[in-house]
Amino acid sequence: MGKGLRKLLLVSGLIGLAGCSDGDAPALWKEYALAGAYSASISEKADYATIGSYNHGGSLWRTQGHERLFNWNHKQGDFSIIAATAISPEANYAATANQQDLVLWDVRTGKPEWFWASPAEIMQMDLSPNGDFALLGLADHTAVLFDVKNGGVQRTFRHDARVRSVDLSQDGSLALTGSDAYKAKLWSVQTGELLKEMSFRNVVDTVAISPNAQLAFSSGSLDKAVIWDLNSGQEIHVLSDLRSMTQKRVSYLSARFSADNSQLLTGTAAGLVQLWDVNSGKELRNWRIHKRDPYGPVHAGVYAVAFGQGKYYAIGSNGIMNELN
Repeated sequence: MGKGLRKLLLVSGLIGLAGCSDGDAPALWKEYALAGAYSASISEKADYATIGSYNHGGSLWRTQGHERLFNWNHKQGDFSIIAATAISPEANYAATANQQDLVLWDVRTGKPEWFWASPAEIMQMDLSPNGDFALLGLADHTAVLFDVKNGGVQRTFRHDARVRSVDLSQDGSLALTGSDAYKAKLWSVQTGELLKEMSFRNVVDTVAISPNAQLAFSSGSLDKAVIWDLNSGQEIHVLSDLRSMTQKRVSYLSARFSADNSQLLTGTAAGLVQLWDVNSGKELRNWRIHKRDPYGPVHAGVYAVAFGQGKYYAIGSNGIMNELN
């Protein structure tokens, strides 16, 4: 199973434990996938979004006006199961992946640039500047830096279990990975050296690096979620903790730091989007993403979050894009 399928199981299995705060309603919501999605991503400035739909494979959307620009599938005439998506920092390239194949797309033209077979099942990925490399989290207990334009693995980061979460720094010099071995690991992309490591009490679902590459967010499933210092490796703020009697059990599926590194946006398996102050570790606001059935018991999980255009954005596992003011 790819990241989207694993997330779907996580969303359906952990809703009852993941918190029940009402949260503010979205200011606007738009349907990007009719019956739900396997995966989604939003560009750094929230101008584009990619989604892997149950019904029509992959697609690229412009968030301004919520216009579908291109349909992206790996085989003509078929709807691909897009288990992972990513957009380069400049939003000039995007990538889609099923469990074994990876396609690099030109965002401006919508045309495929390169098509590659992955070394193993792809669980998550991220793109380097200009879409030159993809950091792939794989089921074979590795993360790899893959040359998407020329082919071949340039660097291998070895783990003790499946790698289900990955993030590259904006300059492409650092890689942060999270695995089923309950570890978040920081790596030098240039040398492959393990720089820092943080332990959790469950699988690490989500990792994110701040734009200035000084901070990180990492979270274990129904375990602690922390903001930590990449230079010292020390925890700065604990946002949730399974061992705490006063905090709810939360599973985070997505996270993004603001461009000025002062805020953090997170999305949970229970459909809650939270805005955090990075300096204090305090929650500033929260929202609940749109549900297809307003009277149904199950919330959609939050696959992707982003800051941009004076708003906040979140895409749910139900295939709905939410604008949050």
